[in-house]
Amino acid sequence: MQKPVYLDYNATTPIAPQVAEAMRPFIYEDFGNPSSSHAYGGAAKKAVEKARRQVAEMLGCQPDEIIFTSGGSESNNLAIKGAAFANREKGNHIITSAVEHPAVLEVVEYLQKQGFRITIVPVDKYGWVDPQDVEKAITPDTILITIMHANNEVGTIEPIKEISDIAHAHQILIHTDAAQSVGKIPVNVNDLGIDLLSIAGHKLYAPKGIGALYIKRGVRLEKIIHGAEHEMNKRAGTENVIEIAALGQACELIKKNLPQYQSHMQAMRSRLEEGLRDAFPNLKFNGHPEQHLPNTTNVSFRGLEANTILSELDQVAASAGAACHADQVDVSPVIAAMGIPVEFAMGTIRLSVGRNTTEEEIDFTLDEMKRVIGNLQTQEQPAAVSASGAEIKLTHYTHGLGCACKLRPQLLEEVLADIKPPTDERILVGTETGDDAAVYLINADTAVVQTVDFFTPIVDDPYLFGAISAANSLSDIYAMGATPLFALNIVGFPSNRLPIEVLREILHGAQDKATEAGISIIGGHTVDDTEPKYGMAVTGMVHPDKLITNAKAQAGDFLILTKPIGTGILTTSLKQGLLDEIQAKRLVDTMAMLNRKAGAAMQQFHAHACTDVTGFGLLGHLLGMMKAADLTAVLDFNSVPVLEDVYDLAAAGIIPGGSRNNYAYTKPFVEYAERLTEIQQIILNDAQTSGGLLIALGADQVRPMTAFLQKEGVPAVEIGSLVEKKDSNYIRVNE
Repeated sequence: MQKPVYLDYNATTPIAPQVAEAMRPFIYEDFGNPSSSHAYGGAAKKAVEKARRQVAEMLGCQPDEIIFTSGGSESNNLAIKGAAFANREKGNHIITSAVEHPAVLEVVEYLQKQGFRITIVPVDKYGWVDPQDVEKAITPDTILITIMHANNEVGTIEPIKEISDIAHAHQILIHTDAAQSVGKIPVNVNDLGIDLLSIAGHKLYAPKGIGALYIKRGVRLEKIIHGAEHEMNKRAGTENVIEIAALGQACELIKKNLPQYQSHMQAMRSRLEEGLRDAFPNLKFNGHPEQHLPNTTNVSFRGLEANTILSELDQVAASAGAACHADQVDVSPVIAAMGIPVEFAMGTIRLSVGRNTTEEEIDFTLDEMKRVIGNLQTQEQPAAVSASGAEIKLTHYTHGLGCACKLRPQLLEEVLADIKPPTDERILVGTETGDDAAVYLINADTAVVQTVDFFTPIVDDPYLFGAISAANSLSDIYAMGATPLFALNIVGFPSNRLPIEVLREILHGAQDKATEAGISIIGGHTVDDTEPKYGMAVTGMVHPDKLITNAKAQAGDFLILTKPIGTGILTTSLKQGLLDEIQAKRLVDTMAMLNRKAGAAMQQFHAHACTDVTGFGLLGHLLGMMKAADLTAVLDFNSVPVLEDVYDLAAAGIIPGGSRNNYAYTKPFVEYAERLTEIQQIILNDAQTSGGLLIALGADQVRPMTAFLQKEGVPAVEIGSLVEKKDSNYIRVNE
């Protein structure tokens, strides 16, 4: 498969060939420690000082004013914390702007906790900081102003020279984060009148993990990394010679070729924006119309969702300015600070060109965007898409993943609290419980169990999506100790975006899974939707005396879980292309496994209570069980089965928003063992798709039932026990 067109140069850049070549000698030959006095150390020391001169020459300063760091974030930390702590006797007030990178905003938030006062000045509709607003914010205690040179999201160039003049008129230090401007526009510290300036190597065709900080002669900083007296005693740590040499070479290239780079990026950006404007007259470009980086296009499409656009725009690498969830739109702080209306903000994407961008890539991007945006925009009578033979990746047509796109439990509880429960005496289980199915008494021997479930694709293959959805829908019937009778389809399908053959495969997968469960799908309902969705309404039957709910757990019961957790993290990883075929198959097999055998075994071993583990995660569903019984569950963390690779992926930050929402919801009711990390706690709250049954039953039945299920091929394990509730915690998690 051909790699997508790369238009995310503001996120990172490739290493330039000349830069890679400059690194080579210090990998294989001149590998010495720059602090060593022998020949190897001398060669390394010369490389570091050569690079220092190269960076200084690019910025128009002296070599002794350059300190090497691990990147832009460290440079910002050293500049802001270092200046704040070194000048604390003069005052404690710092001024910054509302559109700064987190590497600045989180630093000042930290300083605020240390007793510093922070003022965040607003921006106008272009993301531009008015120097007069900065001057108005100055007080006698102001010791530092930190305003970025150019914004990473919308490309607006800030009036740093004017702000510097104001700062110096009041004897205040001025710092700027120039990570996005270096290599795109001229950056000269004397022209800017700056005291401190941060750069990041990976933004200017050098490697990740290297950066530099300009510190004007006479400016005092307190060290934040302590050790030996490296970097003129301002930043301890053996110098990263390989990457320092790379940064120096990258800066030399900029000094020699900046006009050429700037002109090329401006031409590519203009071609892109003209094409977008012609194709979509109603779009909105964000950022200053004149004071703007030559490579950055930030554009909003009204009424669309950025993550849906980018998911389907899979042949172009770009960035989103908003993340849309089932219950909220998370607009980036920059876009929010600019006051962009939410109907535009939710559809904001950033495309940033680079030195290597070609006209052909721009034209290809325009064609792809015409296709994607054209399909997503509302049409009164959308034309059905015919099959093209191209591979369909179903997860690219939705912004949510399975049950992870559910409403936040907090919001759902708030809504349901306003709905009066029905008074029909034949309702055995209704809205007043946390069960996922309703139960209605027909006669003394029969009760009808009814459930409905509905979600978005969690895998790319339509057949497998249908099968997993069906297994998920059937699970609610099994969790009540009931037998399914028949089902109805519920379908949302974007016929203007996907060929009808995809829907046929979804239904085929669901039908095969229903057949495995011994039932028929006998009808249903479809709507034309903006994204594919599938689920089933399932009707089941149970004897009223054998009904199992989540509300009848007893103190002294033990808990059995019939499937491992972690599907939310793994499906998110699958969508991002991070799983191999073996990992993906293992995930699919788990989600497609029916809970049929576990449901039947509950009757055999006289289970007291049960809930199936889906969108609210293991702890969310357990919490519902404990609230209903007013008990405390004591979980053994190490006994909870977790799918392979989940820990590694969670540690890498691959955690769905639904899982984080679950974690926030259950946290007030859970006492975690002190040594359990936040990652471990979140995994217990991971939003599951077609998860296992969580069963409470008497101590004498735990081992027999577990052994029986394992013999039947169900990976059931004991994970904890239930005790009388003595405090506010419904759940305790031990190591």
